[in-house]
Amino acid sequence: FHSPMYFFLSILSFAGICYTTVIVPKMLANFLSQTKTISYAECLAQMYFFLVFGNVDNYLLAAMAIDRYVAICNPFQYVTVMNPRLCMLLVVFAITFSCLHSLLHVLLMNRLTFCASNVIHHFFCDVNPVLKLACSSTSVNEVVAMTEGLASVMAPFACIIISYLRIFIAVLSIPSTAGKCKAFSTCSSHLTVVILCYGSISYVYFRPLSTYTVRDRIAAMMYTVLLSMLNPLIYTLRN
Repeated sequence: FHSPMYFFLSILSFAGICYTTVIVPKMLANFLSQTKTISYAECLAQMYFFLVFGNVDNYLLAAMAIDRYVAICNPFQYVTVMNPRLCMLLVVFAITFSCLHSLLHVLLMNRLTFCASNVIHHFFCDVNPVLKLACSSTSVNEVVAMTEGLASVMAPFACIIISYLRIFIAVLSIPSTAGKCKAFSTCSSHLTVVILCYGSISYVYFRPLSTYTVRDRIAAMMYTVLLSMLNPLIYTLRN
C-alpha cells in the first residue's frame, strides 16, 4: 500500500470526495427546495473549487500513467525512478498548477458585467453557462479557455497518450499471450477512467460557447457525479 499507484489513488480519492462535495450537496438541495438560488460569491467559489479539483484529477491520471509506464517498461528501475520524492513533487505540481489555473479563470469571470437574466441553465456554476449570462464581451474568457484552458487539459492527456503508446509497444514485444494479457490488465482500470473522463470533458469544453445545449449538461453529469461514483468501483474490482 506504500507503492506509488496506491499513493496516487489515495490523493485521487481525496480529490474526488472534494470534487463531488463542491457540486452534489447544492445540486441535491436545489432538487428538494422551491428556491433554487446561489449568491454571486458562492457561484464563483463553487466554480473555483470545481476547476481546482477537476484539474487535480487530470494531472493525477497523468501521474498514474507515468507510473504504469515505468512499471511495465522499466520494471527493474521502478523503485528508483518512482521514488517518494518524485511522487510528492508530481502531486504538489498538480495542486499548485490547478489552483493558479482556476484562479485565472475566476478572476476573468469576475471582471464581466451581468445585467440580464440571472438564471443559470445548469446544475452548478460551470464556466460556459455563466459566460452565456454576461452582458459584456466574453472574448478574452473564450480565448483563454481555448488556449490556456486547452493546454492545461491536453498536457496531461498527451502525457497519458505517450505513456500508453510506449506501454503498447513494450507489451507487443512480450512473446507469450498470457504475459501480454497480464501487462494490459494492470492498466485496464486506469485506462477506463481516462476514457470516461476525457471523453465527457472534450465533448463539453472543446466546442464554441454558442453550441452549448442541454446535452452538455448530461455530459457534465458524467464527469462531475457518475465518474466519481464509478472510480471506487473500477479500482476496487481491479484490486
